[in-house]
Amino acid sequence: KKPWAQQSSISLMADLQVETVTSPTNIACIKYWGKADKAFNTPINSSVSVTLDQDDLRAITSAAASKSFKSDRLWLNGKELAMDASNEHANRFLTCVSEMRKLAKDRVDPKTGKVAIKASEWPQYHFHVVSRNTFPTAAGLASSAAGYACLVFALAKLLGIPTDEAGLSDLSVIARQGSGSACRSLFGGFVKWQMGTKQAGWKDSRAVPVAPQALWPELETLILVANDAKKDTSSTSGMGLSVKTSLLLGYRASSGLVDSRLERIEKAFKAKDFATFGELTMADSNQFHATCLDTFPPIFYLNDTSRQIIRLVHAFNDFYGEIRAAYTFDAGPNAVIFVLGEDSPALRAFMLHFFPPPPGQSGRFSNRPDLLDSSRAGDAPAELIEKGAGTGRVAKPGDVKMMYCTRIGDGPRHLTKPEDCLLDTATGLPLPPQPVDDQRLGTEASPDAQGANSEVATLKLDVASNHAALLEILKGLPSAIKLVKFTALTAAFYGVFSIASALKRRKF
Repeated sequence: KKPWAQQSSISLMADLQVETVTSPTNIACIKYWGKADKAFNTPINSSVSVTLDQDDLRAITSAAASKSFKSDRLWLNGKELAMDASNEHANRFLTCVSEMRKLAKDRVDPKTGKVAIKASEWPQYHFHVVSRNTFPTAAGLASSAAGYACLVFALAKLLGIPTDEAGLSDLSVIARQGSGSACRSLFGGFVKWQMGTKQAGWKDSRAVPVAPQALWPELETLILVANDAKKDTSSTSGMGLSVKTSLLLGYRASSGLVDSRLERIEKAFKAKDFATFGELTMADSNQFHATCLDTFPPIFYLNDTSRQIIRLVHAFNDFYGEIRAAYTFDAGPNAVIFVLGEDSPALRAFMLHFFPPPPGQSGRFSNRPDLLDSSRAGDAPAELIEKGAGTGRVAKPGDVKMMYCTRIGDGPRHLTKPEDCLLDTATGLPLPPQPVDDQRLGTEASPDAQGANSEVATLKLDVASNHAALLEILKGLPSAIKLVKFTALTAAFYGVFSIASALKRRKF
């Protein structure tokens, strides 16, 4: 396999060490908004979250170390991050790498059981990191949480750092310096991020597990993606503005309100009390977005579709006379709706009625099209549909871009199969994107990956059917240009010319 990015290759490295891991995203039920210390990336209040099943939404990261590498490099979702001082994301990445180096231990080769790299030798090594998400980035689904948890966990495996429960809690102190909520993605189940104190040097600002995934396996989520584009106002800039201008945020953080909610929701989760859990989750989401509106100038993360989803969830609960579904929105328009497994078919059918997939897109509308297909068979009573129509919502395809069906999940996973690696072990550079990686991890390829596969297949057909025509294009060109074109054509597997041919034939 050849690196898909056009870069100078590195010769085969005998000292190359690689680890590949996956990490989940998490969705906060009691949220934090605002930083107590920007340099340490600590919050003004504690928070709790539910870790989601990474078979459905996850980050995948391969980290490699070699003395041959000239610098630390990161490729995220197919693009290399520029490592300059003005790039905030680069600074966060380099901070995490630097802090992880300080904890480095002897690396034991998993194949031989012998010490491959001594702790004292790590300063001679640089890292290449390749990471990608299987869900929208920067759209309010905590993609950065999964990404930085994945980075820290991968480096821990590479550097021989312990990853037991105590070790993960220590690592969460580093992960939150990349992305605050990343600390919670280092554990499965129900997780608390303790705000910490300046007196302790913020070392106590860390994640701790509250309850394991196995306690409440019936807890599921339906995620409605109302917008999969990058949000206009980043979480970091939004928090800073809210801290400066929102009186409501100050009251929320200092009045004891958040602490009371944290205590109540932890108790509700452990008791599997969905009604209390759901009410607190929705109330805190509403207050978070009220804080954003109280910011000056106001921040608008929710859109019209988000507000329609809120009304429909309340209509769903009113119909059953109790809280059976609970929405929450992070810093974005996409809804995460908690529901118990027994009520999940009705909720899916209800939302599908009002937010159907665009024509011809039903197979790409969800990570679990089988569940959506089964939910169209009448799980939502006619009276429930009528109740939903009373909110003013009229069924319209396209307002929701995608529906993810998932549930409560576990913490990071260590992958050991060579084919799971995102790096070319001969060069230390990224491999071409491999949609089948998702299948190897136990799920179908993501819809974006499926679409990419379809386009690749189409282009291959274009190459085959238009080969003669492509050669005709080359005729009449000066020989030097012809040679350059032919070389480029061969090197790119006829890709550029086949695209041109496809565009011409389809009259786009």
